[in-house]
This record gives sequence, C-alpha cells and structure tokens, in this order.
Amino acid sequence: MRYVKIFDNIAKQITRDGVAKLGEGYEKTDDVNQADAILVRASDIRDLDFGPNVRCVSRSGAGYNNIPIERCAKQGIVVFNTPGGNSNAVKELVVGMILVNSRGTLDGMRWVQSNADDPQIVKDAEKNKKAFVGREAIGRKVGVVGLGAVGSKVANALEALGLDVYGYDPYLSVEHAWQLNRNVKRVDSMAELCRNADYVTLHVPSKDDTRHMMGAEMISLMRDGAMLINYARADIVDEPAVDAALRSGKLGRFVCDFATPLTTKMPNTLITPHMGACTAEAEANCATMAVSQMKDYLEQGTIRNSVNYPDCDMGPCHTGGRIAALHANVPNMIGQISGALAQSNANIQRMSNEAQDGSAYTLIDTDQPVDAATMEKLRAIPGVYRIRQIVPAITR
Repeated sequence: MRYVKIFDNIAKQITRDGVAKLGEGYEKTDDVNQADAILVRASDIRDLDFGPNVRCVSRSGAGYNNIPIERCAKQGIVVFNTPGGNSNAVKELVVGMILVNSRGTLDGMRWVQSNADDPQIVKDAEKNKKAFVGREAIGRKVGVVGLGAVGSKVANALEALGLDVYGYDPYLSVEHAWQLNRNVKRVDSMAELCRNADYVTLHVPSKDDTRHMMGAEMISLMRDGAMLINYARADIVDEPAVDAALRSGKLGRFVCDFATPLTTKMPNTLITPHMGACTAEAEANCATMAVSQMKDYLEQGTIRNSVNYPDCDMGPCHTGGRIAALHANVPNMIGQISGALAQSNANIQRMSNEAQDGSAYTLIDTDQPVDAATMEKLRAIPGVYRIRQIVPAITR
C-alpha cells in the first residue's frame, strides 16, 4: 500500500471519494511521516518537515514557488509540476482580454452601471458612446514572449483571428516548434518583438534571466498607447517602469493576473485575481497529470516534468528488478554504483543516466532483485541521496 498526503482540494473528481481515483493500492493519509507522496496545489509547504518516506511531491499546476525544490533534491524527493495542463484556460482569457480591451468595452459597461437610474438612458447612451471608441485588433502586431505550452496556443489563436503575430523564445522546444502555426513569425530578440508592437503578452517562467525583462527599454519600443498583458508571473515586469509608462500615455493599458500594492494603484490597469487557470477543466487536467506522474514514478521510476531532476523513462520494468538512484551529479558515480552491483549476483540488463544541473538520476534494470546488503552498499556511496528497488508489481 502507498500513502498519499493531499494538501488541497485537487479537483473534485479526485478528492470527492478520498483517493479512489488513484486506483488500487493507494490510500489517503493525513500524516506526512507516513506519506509516500504529496499532492499539492496552492498550499505553501516550503517549511514542511518531509517525512522519511516521501519520495515525490506532485504539484497540480505549473508554478512551484510554494515548494522547496532544492531541499527536496538533496533529500532525494522528486518534485513534479504540470506544464500545459491549464494552457487552454490561460489562452482563452488572454485572447479575450486582448479583444475586449482593445475597445472601450469595460469603460462603457461602467458608464451604463453608473447611469442605471437615468430615465433618459437610451438617448444618453447614444450620445456618450463616442467616448468609448476603441480599435480593432485584426491586422495589428502582437508579440508573444515565450512559446511554450501557453504561449504557443496564444500565438496560434491570435494568428487565426487575423493578428500579425511575432514570437520570441530562445529556448523553444522541438515539440512546441512543431505546434506553432507557420505564419507566426519567430524573432531573435525581445527588442525586435517589441518594436512597433500594438500588444505584447508574456508567457515565461520567473527565472534570473526573465525577472523584470519587460522594463522601460522594451516598453519604449512599443507603439504609443499599446497594451501589455502579463499572465505569466508578477516579477516578469518592472512594475515602476510599467506604472510610469501608463501615466505618460506610452502604454494605453496594462492587463495582468497579479494584484500587488503597486499594480492596484496603476492607471488604466485591469487586474484579475490570479485566475488565469481557474476553470474546472484546467483543474481537472492538472490534477490528472499530477496523479499520473506521481504513479509512474512510484511504480516504474519514470520521471516526467520534474523541476529538480531530469526526465528519465525506461518504460515498465520487464526484468527481475529495477534500481532507482537519485544522486549528486559528480564524476565516477556510475562507476561506484556499477561496482557495488558487480559484487552481487545481479546482472545489469539496461541502464539510463540523466543529469540536470547538480542532480542526476540513474535507472538500472537487473536480471534479478538485489539483496538487502547490496542496497545498503549503494546507499552508503557518498553523494547518493536515495536508492530504492522496484520489483515488478511491488514498489517499496
């Protein structure tokens, strides 16, 4: 039996019946010291004292700033997220914001509400509608920063609507490159993307090289009165620079998903309460992905979409057993592991080793299960964070 600690209401279809949707062999637990895995969405577990049995944390959603990923890596705990699970929800909201707010739609709606008691509302509405004249988005230049799971969908949708779409992503994967419409124009720099853009929409993670990437220099290249949209992370934009651009008229509108002490006081700014992925479908997709990745790791040792360990997939184990080793990315680690196994009666059938920054992951299929003494030798190797043996149908 494997035990799962659930920190949030991760999609009703999973929590409605406890963890019935996880399948046979799993039980929900409230005791983190008993848990083999943790499912989490929004709860902050950065200060959590993980129990000795926790092997993975699966985050239902793309962000992971509520999880101590580096500490987990050193404890041999794999952290998963679910990129793409909420991409359609974010895409729909971003596209809708661009179309609706190119017009004076919201201002017009507010005018109607504020004049609800006017007995001449029909006549006065006709008289005042010119105050809310906007512009059509079709044919205008839009720059999409980041062409991953969300950005590629946004770019394709806007192109299909008739906008002139430019995309920038120095780390574009082959998978997402294939998904892009051929009419989306890829550029090699942020400056080229922003130059004369009527709209710029941001879809990149928060990292050292993306924080404040949208600042005064890039905004100055956009058309006067342009719209900036941020449904990525709050710190992607330089908020004081955006505020100044809105007050000078350089930016006509800022639309974002992050209410901060400054954004809430900016003029011509529309803020949603971090609801880009808030649809029933997105929550279900992310929950399904989180559970699937957790189960594949516990049962087969497969890693997909980890944020602190490399991807590694050798499929189901068809031999006598499988060794899964989480360790530091240091020289001679494979030699030490192989040497310890050579002293046992188990023969290596297949092996895969992947590294990501300071962490590495090794999967080894053996012709027979490895004895307890050999497992202890493997655990004693300096730099090994966690070793476990997976025997078909038994994962302990």
